[in-house]
Amino acid sequence: MANKRKELKISGANLWYMVGLITSDGCLSSDGRHIDITAKEKSFLNVIKTATGVENRIGNKYNYHGQQSHHIQIGNKNFYNFLLLTGLRPNKSLSVGALNISRKYFVDFLRGVIDGDGCIRKWTHPDNGCEQWSLRVYSGSGIFIKWLNYMTAGLLNITGRVYKEDDNKWILKYGKMAAKEISRKCYYKHCLGLDRKIRLARECVNSHKGWGASKTVIALT
Repeated sequence: MANKRKELKISGANLWYMVGLITSDGCLSSDGRHIDITAKEKSFLNVIKTATGVENRIGNKYNYHGQQSHHIQIGNKNFYNFLLLTGLRPNKSLSVGALNISRKYFVDFLRGVIDGDGCIRKWTHPDNGCEQWSLRVYSGSGIFIKWLNYMTAGLLNITGRVYKEDDNKWILKYGKMAAKEISRKCYYKHCLGLDRKIRLARECVNSHKGWGASKTVIALT
């Protein structure tokens, strides 16, 4: 599978980050050409525009509650076909499964998924006062969540726990040691990503309060 699409000026790590982002927070149109990416932060979509060379206008979107978000539409048949080769399809939210992802750039793909439909959370334990961290990925597809857990275990030696919250919501959850290791591997210096999650990931990596051994991180490298 090619790692470069010249028309979008992206290759390697940035390309596979975009695949992860579109997997979680993007939509393939049924017209065979357009890809829509939605985000709360308009500044983030400007970062995406710079990274890909896309000049399209950023538009506004509103959900059923009237809450505003922003989106950008990429019209590129070659990139669309490339996404089809990875296994993505239109109306994928409940049906996405195992994908054909570059192992070399898996951490970039995973970062894109986390930026789109993930959560890095910090809190203080109410009983012992220790600092706690977790990392979660949400999806409407149980097949995808189970595959992502399998790939993270196989390629990063980190295992999570899969939960089904309701018929259309699956959660892959990592505890604090696993969250720290995923953050260290995925959110490296100068990586393309969502600024607020980059900041959280680096805070998690640099934290030294209440850390100990973990059964979910098989081998730290």
